[in-house]
Amino acid sequence: MRDYAQVRGDGVVTVEVTDAALQLMDVDALGLDDLDRKVLSTIIAKFGGGPVGLETIAASLSEDSGTIMDVVEPYLLQLGFLDRTPRGRVATRSAYEHLGIAWLDQQAALARQGALFVQPIEESESEWHE
Repeated sequence: MRDYAQVRGDGVVTVEVTDAALQLMDVDALGLDDLDRKVLSTIIAKFGGGPVGLETIAASLSEDSGTIMDVVEPYLLQLGFLDRTPRGRVATRSAYEHLGIAWLDQQAALARQGALFVQPIEESESEWHE
């Protein structure tokens, strides 16, 4: 902020200068930067919200898993945007809302997905006997 204030402002760090600098660096109102949003977006878009393993997330982003675990995850956990489960990382409803993505309850999603492949026995039998 100090450097930005010296180069683009009058050398004084003010709220306006700070806002302008953060906007230039693509940091949103909650302090998430591009990598934070990429991690959440990857979990949501590529892996249905999770659970997904750390190494898989890192490989998907071509990013070091240590960077994700040590730099990105702590703040996302603190905000309540990410949960660590025994099966992997899961994006929370708050993460979906922050990114402006429609949230579908994990259980509802699984039920809908299962319904695509389950056919009542009566229907399948009647099709074969006609």
